[in-house]
Amino acid sequence: MKITVGNMTKEIPEGTSLSKIADAFLGEERSRVILAKVNGKLQEMFKNCYWDSNIEFLDIKDTDGRRTYIRGVLFVMLAAVNACYGMQAANEICVEHSLGTGIYCKKNGEPVTQEFIDTVKAKMKEFVAANRAIEKKSMNKANAVRLFRDHGMDDKVSLLRYRCTSKVNVYSMCGYTDYFYGYMPASSGILKVWDIVAYDEGIMVLMPDTADGTTAPSAKSSDKLFETLQKTNSWGSAVGIELAGDLNNCIANGGSEDLILVQEALLEKRVAEIAEMIKQSGNKKFVMIAGPSSSGKTSFSHRLSIQLRTIGFKPHPIGLDNYYKDREFCPRDEFGNYDFECLEALDVELFNRQMTQLLNGERVEMPEFNFKIGKPEYKGNFLQLGPDDILVIEGIHGLNDKLSYSLPVESKFRIYISALTEINIDRHNRIPTTDVRLIRRIVRDARTRGSSATETIAMWYSVRRGEEMHIFPHQESADVMYNSAAVYELAVLKTYIEPLLYGVPEDSPEYLEANRLLKMLSYFLAMPSESVPHNAILREFIGGSVFRV
Repeated sequence: MKITVGNMTKEIPEGTSLSKIADAFLGEERSRVILAKVNGKLQEMFKNCYWDSNIEFLDIKDTDGRRTYIRGVLFVMLAAVNACYGMQAANEICVEHSLGTGIYCKKNGEPVTQEFIDTVKAKMKEFVAANRAIEKKSMNKANAVRLFRDHGMDDKVSLLRYRCTSKVNVYSMCGYTDYFYGYMPASSGILKVWDIVAYDEGIMVLMPDTADGTTAPSAKSSDKLFETLQKTNSWGSAVGIELAGDLNNCIANGGSEDLILVQEALLEKRVAEIAEMIKQSGNKKFVMIAGPSSSGKTSFSHRLSIQLRTIGFKPHPIGLDNYYKDREFCPRDEFGNYDFECLEALDVELFNRQMTQLLNGERVEMPEFNFKIGKPEYKGNFLQLGPDDILVIEGIHGLNDKLSYSLPVESKFRIYISALTEINIDRHNRIPTTDVRLIRRIVRDARTRGSSATETIAMWYSVRRGEEMHIFPHQESADVMYNSAAVYELAVLKTYIEPLLYGVPEDSPEYLEANRLLKMLSYFLAMPSESVPHNAILREFIGGSVFRV
């Protein structure tokens, strides 16, 4: 068969594995290859090739390659726990959430000890040095359920109950078998760069810091974000909704409406607590709200404004988007496209001048940016602050001191908001926060802008890069963090987004990402949206909000 890699074509015997094909084509780069894209479709390296193909080999620099690397390290860790402490101990490990370049895991029932970490780490190194094969096996669903039940993996038994499939793929290494959502490395030897350290009461599995995966990882402190994530997980545990199987059980048993009411009551309670914190913190005039794309900043600013009104304030929501410069003065990125994510896209001087005037009690005409013509307009929207007035300002740069450099620090209250996923597929398969925000954005952009899922996915890399540069570095400076994610939302969003994802053409570069999201959503039963309150943050994305969003 004829195999093409880059500009090189060779004749290779039919049935050759992708791993051996990589050996035939690549030099030093071969040691970093972890996944392959065969005729546009992702395949694991132990797969065999039987026909003429164009192949692209992926390493950790590629998004899918990095996902595979992370998944492989977690699998090796679980196999090491099983080898050292038994299957029950491996089942007690919960892969919870990312924190910087690390993945936080906890052990049910008890804090981990340094001895536990040292023992597991030594066994992981042993597995990597031995380059143990990771074997994939396709099983009948009934047999897989029986296997997981025998191994005490009740979370996977519950998950598979709602899977409409006859076959289940499992992975095995060194006597340990598990189910994973996504691709896996062919063997453990490629997973050379990682570390595990004690963090709080659990384990932080540290992944490579740099894009090429060659730099040893290091732990970074994100105390406020970690505390927010832990509070979210504690609430999910209290109501018994931590995993996809739990949510599906709730939906199947008619508990959807009660779950929505309880979740929204909790979210509103938290907004009220933040309003009270603002009141207790002194003479604040500027509430600065920042967060990544599709975190629900606009809806949150309106809900917070309502709560501020109930305790005597006169709030005025302001979007930083109104301070964009004329389109002709907007900076461009290295590809020649407008860079709307950078701070320089905003008229920072105008913002500071007007905010200072308002702080001094002057009457100011506020701008309103017209996105159709790419210019700010003035339509007689005058504002003047009295003793009880307060500005609620939201935008991606809200926590950046360079945005509000002229305002006294004591006049500002800072809030970081994000959709921090509070539900996992099962104990060993987490759902990245980024996925939930991307799904939100695809649904909203289709409804409000007529954008296809293909278009939104195509621009997501640029959005994520802007977040890494301009938002995440400032998140720990917040006075308080707010999690806008609802435990039920993926079940509601499923109905809206599935048709959009199925509309992504198979021959487009965005098809792989659309297909990955479809597979993730297939683990959830659909939930009707009628019971979602009209002031819910989720309404900003699915429509029907009482706010102007």
